[in-house]
Amino acid sequence: MARRRQITPRARPTMLRRLAWGLAVAILVPVAGLGVVLGGLYLHSPVQALDTADRLLGGDAPAIRVAEGVPFAPGLALDVWVPPREVAGPHPVLVFFYGGSWVNGRRQDYGFAARAYAERGFVVVVPDYRKVPAARFPAFLRDGAAAVGWAERNAARFGGDPRRLALAGHSAGAWIATMLALDRRWLAAAGVRPDVVRAVVGLAGPYDFSPFRWQAARDALGNAANPRDTQPIRFARRDAPPLWLATGDADDEVRPRNSRALAARQQALGSRTTVLRVYPGLGHPGIVMALSRPFRRLAPVLDDSAAFLRANTAPVR
Repeated sequence: MARRRQITPRARPTMLRRLAWGLAVAILVPVAGLGVVLGGLYLHSPVQALDTADRLLGGDAPAIRVAEGVPFAPGLALDVWVPPREVAGPHPVLVFFYGGSWVNGRRQDYGFAARAYAERGFVVVVPDYRKVPAARFPAFLRDGAAAVGWAERNAARFGGDPRRLALAGHSAGAWIATMLALDRRWLAAAGVRPDVVRAVVGLAGPYDFSPFRWQAARDALGNAANPRDTQPIRFARRDAPPLWLATGDADDEVRPRNSRALAARQQALGSRTTVLRVYPGLGHPGIVMALSRPFRRLAPVLDDSAAFLRANTAPVR
């Protein structure tokens, strides 16, 4: 049997190299100073450089960050982005979880994802969550559930409709989003009705990767009494919220078989609201990069996922 490859510490440099090369090409513009600034940001954070490029290429009606660093759990904070003022509300609400192998990432660098969905008409909440080595399973899910609870209680203050709440994430963030939607325990433990989630977008998520063959997964999830309890596919169910599972067929970090396996399990159980989308030629970082202005021509990830979310967060009558 071929060995499965999951998220690993070795995948991180590969992702950053691809991101750096792609962004370097995208920003070859006449303004040399911009290239110098963004090039310097690479040394600190390639994802931050991507966010900066996205912001500098902003349109005429940009999304607005209306809250920054709002505490929602001990030691954790979130940011809130809203649609341009010209877009009438109330708006559906999207909680977006970033990736990073449960080790890396911070909300400040994912403004490009928040802006993308806010400009499509969503109130977007981007929370942080605890990371390895300070935390292990199930801390990531408890933190995610706390963020969803905060969004449900507070969305109306920002023009959002808490009855139209969805989740999204990339990589480890997609794992958080799908686990919260499929395994009812975590939202219930946070005092949130599990059926509050109307839809889920998972970008290149790991959903079926036990046993843990790589150190990153062992460090994050290996303490679970039953490893299967860490697998989203274990909690597949017919009555799950609509799932949009996207992957690239060139993803060699979180293999496309993860999305295919979960979609197949859902459909075998009778789900008619699970969608599998495989983008030709797209790799692991590319699927989230495609949310940003410099890289939207890579694939219609933003348009496709936003359309799915809008269709499944229609106003409650």
